[in-house]
Order: sequence, then structure tokens, then C-alpha cells
Amino acid sequence: MSRATRVMVTGAAGQVGVDLLDVLEGVIPPGGDRSFQPDGRSIPEGEFDVLALTRHDLDVADRDAVHRAVRAARPDVIVHLAAYTAVDRAETEESACFTVNGAGTESMSLAAHENGAHLIAISTDYVFDGNKGGAYVEDDATNPLNVYGASKRAGELLCSSDDTVVRTSWVMGVRGKNVAHVIAERASSGQSVRFVNDQTGTVTVASDLARVLATLARERPGGLWHVANSGTTTWFDVAAYIGEILGRDDGFATAIATTDLDPPPLATRPIRSDLSTKKFATAWSALPDWRDGLTRLIRDRGSRGVDQ
Repeated sequence: MSRATRVMVTGAAGQVGVDLLDVLEGVIPPGGDRSFQPDGRSIPEGEFDVLALTRHDLDVADRDAVHRAVRAARPDVIVHLAAYTAVDRAETEESACFTVNGAGTESMSLAAHENGAHLIAISTDYVFDGNKGGAYVEDDATNPLNVYGASKRAGELLCSSDDTVVRTSWVMGVRGKNVAHVIAERASSGQSVRFVNDQTGTVTVASDLARVLATLARERPGGLWHVANSGTTTWFDVAAYIGEILGRDDGFATAIATTDLDPPPLATRPIRSDLSTKKFATAWSALPDWRDGLTRLIRDRGSRGVDQ
């Protein structure tokens, strides 16, 4: 019997992290799709030996601590999910954001290569400015509009060319805090919502992303990969669809413009930052449609209980 693949997961208590731990153990996480196997193989119990690290276990901004952790764990693969993700707060905490997302990712890359591990690092659609007028492919030029996007772009540039960098967008999981739960709670309580219809992007359901990360941990392809659920949408359409799932009528969600937001967000978002996932779909298979993913998420909301 072959040796289990040793995987170190940072940010293991986040909404993607908890789903990834399930997937690597051969368990379908809440909101997951048992039929979605992008590499055509299920994950048996015992294939992966997982070391899960939360932000309390490892401060990724501490370079020495990162190197000690990787040296002690001797992983085959590192899935680096730990990040500074408060997009608006980052505008006033630029140094802290860059320390985690830029320097922290560099430390992880260096430590991985010093210890013979393959790094899978997570980035964002916010590395783009939204001016392309169509879905972004991996080779498109980046031009982030906000501090968070700039910090993630810095992390990309500080990775080795051998590392695998996954850009994803609008991530929503059953467990953890995200906009899908806010919408669902208001729909269930009889309230209404207002969401912008002039920001276009791609939804990524955490359970589907987790299954992709397991495939990448097996394959270790290196390079840039865009990963998101199939189909392009707007925040208004997301809200309206969740309302529909929960039996609300057309009046539940009202479409507004970004300029109508009060107070206005501190960070500028790209108007259109949807990701083309053709590269991943060609190599393995396309992720399920975003509506399918959100349907599963709302169906399994009762199993929440993990905070980011």
C-alpha cells in the first residue's frame, strides 16, 4: 500500500478550510456534490494524512514560525488558505494586509521549496480592474483597484513558478460567515434586501472549491488556475435566486447601483471580474453551475457551526 500524501492546510478553520478537511478525509462536506469528481476518482479514507493549522496554531506573518512549522511537518503538499480577507478594512490596514497576503505567502512558498513540498496558494478575482469587458483568463494583465487585491497580487508574484496559484471569487460555504447566509436569514424572516446589479462575477461554492483543491493536491500542476462555479452572475441575481429557493416572490430583492450604496464601501470593487475557468475544465472538468451550488448550500444551512 502506498504512503498517504501528507497535506498541511493553513486557515483550516475558515469556510473553505473546514470543507477541505472533510474532502481530504473522504467525506462529502455540507453543501457538497457527491457526483462532482473533477479528476474522475473518489477520495478514499486514508489517501491523505492531514495537518490542519488554524490562525491560532500558526501566524503566517511570522516568517520564522512558518519555516519551523513546515520543517516539522514535512508535508508533501501545502494548501495555503490563511489570508487577510477583510476587503474594506484593508483600506485602512494596508500594512497588515500585505504582511499576511504578500509576505506570508512568500514565506510559505520559500518554506515549501526548502522542504520539498508543493504549494497551492489561493488568490482572487480582485487582482483585475474589471475593464476587460469579458471573463478573465489566467494570462490577462492584472491591475487591482483595492488594497486587498493588490496584496493578493503581491502574493502571486512572490510565489515560485513551480507553485500552483488558484484564483477564485465570491466564495460562499455552508459553514462560516458569508453573504449567502445574510440573504437567506432575511428571506426566512420576511425581510427584503437591496443588492447591486452592476457588479458581475463568478460564484464559488466552498465545497466545490475544496474538491478542486484535493484534485490539485493529487496532480500538483503548478502555474495559475481560475476556479469558480460555472456561469456568470451579479450580486442582485444571487440574492434573487436565494429568495426564490426559499419561496420569496420577485419583490424580495431590489436591484440598485453601486453608487446607491450607503455608506459607500471603502474599497473599490471591479465592475466585472468574472473568471474564465476553461483551462481547468479542459484539464479536468467544469465545476457545477452556480445555481446548483447555491441550492445545495441553502439546503444544508442547518449544519452551520464553524466561524472564520
